[in-house]
Amino acid sequence: MKIFTALYDWTLKWAEHKFAPAVLSAITFAESVFFPIPPDVLLAPMVLAKPHRAWRLATITTISSVIGGVVGYFLGYLMFEPLIQPLLIEFNYMDKFQRAMDWFEQYGVWVVFLAGFSPIPYKVFTLSAGFLQMMFLPFLIASAVGRGMRFFLVAGLIAWGGAKMEAKLRKSIDVIGWSVVALVVILYFMMR
Repeated sequence: MKIFTALYDWTLKWAEHKFAPAVLSAITFAESVFFPIPPDVLLAPMVLAKPHRAWRLATITTISSVIGGVVGYFLGYLMFEPLIQPLLIEFNYMDKFQRAMDWFEQYGVWVVFLAGFSPIPYKVFTLSAGFLQMMFLPFLIASAVGRGMRFFLVAGLIAWGGAKMEAKLRKSIDVIGWSVVALVVILYFMMR
């Protein structure tokens, strides 16, 4: 089934739309607070569609993510018990939250940088930083540097790879898509 090829083509076509940067910004903001899909899935095709705008798109993504991280921080700081904790329990995120708390104890501000740069769920660490009342300025700097490095790296690699990378990606997108689905299913059953 070529479901992912069709989805990929649709995303590439949509990435050229005039409102695509605004949608990228909204998705990135939401991902830093609650949304489960990383913004890279929209950033990459947008850079492929308009490689000359790679740095602008990476900047939009970084700023939106950091603003979302700040909202997550203040939600954790001000609204943890009445709002966030019941949601973490409902969506079965308490174990991830506890793991984040343990990492904060061990690594401090560096864990925010790591969460910002890596595919670790950044939103868990923004909420945790607020809940632990981490100093705001180090949180903000670590978020900006970690998220910026990640999104500029993605944008740079995609812009650099250009049409050749896009052709290779398009050729294997269904294999990659179904592999990710299989991995998610396996991880779900392993963590149950």
